[in-house]
This record gives sequence, structure tokens and C-alpha cells, in this order.
Amino acid sequence: MFKRMKEDIEVVFEQDPAARSSFEVILTYSGLHAIWAHRVAHGFYKRRLFFIARVISQISRFFTGIEIHPGAKIGRRFFIDHGMGVVIGETCEIGDNVTVFQGVTLGGTGKEKGKRHPTIKDNALIATGAKVLGSITVGENSKIGAGSVVLKNVPPNSTVVGIPGRVVIQDGVKIKKDLNHSDLPDPVADVCSAMEERIKHLEAELARIQEEGVEEVHVHSNL
Repeated sequence: MFKRMKEDIEVVFEQDPAARSSFEVILTYSGLHAIWAHRVAHGFYKRRLFFIARVISQISRFFTGIEIHPGAKIGRRFFIDHGMGVVIGETCEIGDNVTVFQGVTLGGTGKEKGKRHPTIKDNALIATGAKVLGSITVGENSKIGAGSVVLKNVPPNSTVVGIPGRVVIQDGVKIKKDLNHSDLPDPVADVCSAMEERIKHLEAELARIQEEGVEEVHVHSNL
């Protein structure tokens, strides 16, 4: 157990350049506290002591701002950076060397039963605010961009961005244009443009009618 705890501390130093001493990491890193509390809660969960397991996880949530269900399976060298707002569901499975940033949700869609949370394979990275939902798999060495919402399986060695999440890089090759917020559709602007075109059409039609009316007046006056 102490060997695993030492390994967890080493991961913090590898991942976070702001870490200065083991003493600081042990006392102040909420992500580390949440992982250690989860290991204890998960041990009770496996022994079917569900109430005790849940109490431990909720106490950890209160102090760390990180909610990990005691049923979640988490591998070695798991790193939670900053951590506030992270939610990990009951049937979630996380491999080794996975990194998760603040505001990440590894949750369900509310439609599944049984295995209803994601499986995150080894060496994956889930960036700030990303939501990975449902019984899907994020492949090895893949990265989920900040704020993305992922609802489908992610192949290994891929980068996913956007809402809904889409693969933009796979095996080092760009396969789709990167998400550019300036290119996102603006429904309000589209409606305004359509109204502007309609107004121009009506003005032209009105001008035509007025011209025909003036010509008709001139004809009658000449008669």
C-alpha cells in the first residue's frame, strides 16, 4: 500500500511543475486525497459493505470537491489535476497513467442499465470541463479536448474536440479541420440574414407596384 502511495506522489511531480515538496503534495493536493480515499472506499465496496463505502466517498467529496463512486475501477498512476468538480460514475473503468483535469465528468446518459459509464484506456488525457458520457470506450493514448462532449467510442491514439466530440487527429494525422469557434453556425444571424433578404425582396416588389401605378395614372391622364 505504501508503495502505491509513493507512486501516486511521484506522478504528481511528473505531471505538475508547481509541486515543490512531498510534504506539500501530501497535505495540499485534493486530487491525491480523493484517490487515496477512493481506494479505501473501493475496498469496502468489493466486500459489499456499500453503505460504509458510500459514506467514505461522500466525506471525500465534501473535503475535495471530487466525487468518485466507490464502485469505479481505477488503475495505477491516476492523476487528477486541480480536481474541483470531477465526477466519476459507478461503472467507470480507468486504466493506468490516465490524467483528468478539473470539471471532468465520466458519467452516464441516464438511459443505460448495467455498464453505463465510460471505459478510459491507458495513457488517456481528459482535459478541463470535458464530458464523457455513456458506456463508451476512450482508446489508449487518446486526448479529449477541453469542454468537449463525447458520446461515441474514441479510437486509440486520437484527439477529440467539440460538441458533440469528433476525432480531429488519429495516429498523428489530421483527419478533420480543427474546431474553430468563428466557424460555428449562428442561428440568430442566419434568421436576421433571411429577414433582410425578404425585406429587400418586398421593397423591390413595392417599388415595382408603385412604378406601375404611376405609369397607369399617366396613361389615364393622357386619355
